[in-house]
Amino acid sequence: MLMKKAVQIIGVPIDLGQSHRGVDLGPGALRYAGLAARLEQLGYEVYDSGNLKVPVRESLSSERQNNYLPSIKAICEDVCLAGQKAVEQGHIPIFLGGDHSIAVGTIAGVTQQQPAGVLWIDAHGDFNTMETSSSGNIHGMALALLLGQGYPDLVEIGGPGATLQPEDIVMIGVRDLDDGERQNLRESGVTIYTMRDVDERGMGVVASEALERLIHRERLHVSLDVDALDPQASPGAGTLVPGGLTYREGQLLMEIVADSGRLSSLDIVEINPILDSLNKTALTAVELAASLFGKRII
Repeated sequence: MLMKKAVQIIGVPIDLGQSHRGVDLGPGALRYAGLAARLEQLGYEVYDSGNLKVPVRESLSSERQNNYLPSIKAICEDVCLAGQKAVEQGHIPIFLGGDHSIAVGTIAGVTQQQPAGVLWIDAHGDFNTMETSSSGNIHGMALALLLGQGYPDLVEIGGPGATLQPEDIVMIGVRDLDDGERQNLRESGVTIYTMRDVDERGMGVVASEALERLIHRERLHVSLDVDALDPQASPGAGTLVPGGLTYREGQLLMEIVADSGRLSSLDIVEINPILDSLNKTALTAVELAASLFGKRII
């Protein structure tokens, strides 16, 4: 009898990395939308670890001036350890955010044993530093931190130095960049597919080429910010940007990644149920996750 593949759900209800309240409710929205049941239908053994402990913002008034850095560091360290343990147990971890700052910990954790290529699916670059960010929000710095740029306390989550190298990252769906962030990305060496690339070349070409650019890594981590999708498909995100991926473009991307057989871990971040309508964004994210984990039309 074939053993079922095991998936481990890890909730990280953090809203400290950004200013729009409500993303801490994202893990609950995804569970309510039936994530575990959907994966079980696909033949996976699903273990839900519950949520990691995250302090309430109102209890951290002393950290407000430094953008909640101490607490974000502690949470990312816990996330890193949880991800590392899940991989050691042979599970595929699915991290439910919370804001995108969790990726500093998730990717550090799942790459402790073996490197991974990263598909960063996002409307934004998340490549700000303290010098370029107008808001100071750490969720807008996550990718730069993973490449070794920014707060040393966060760069060193999981070990000294950068977690990733530029050739390990492909960004898809980008359409909203700050000026300093844009310049940093141009100089970074990261592969970027903007929405113009998707429009002109089509998602099938973009997705296949993205996987080819990460062919040097056997394992793939997908970091999905729901604002990568157009607001019509994903209204419950805190930083909506018009002109994003359609529902079908998102599905096709997930299907092509699934066909590669290389998926090893997943983030789903930035769902804000307070801004949503009838939990539509979480339901959409669950269907995208199902496609990523092998759901087929026929």
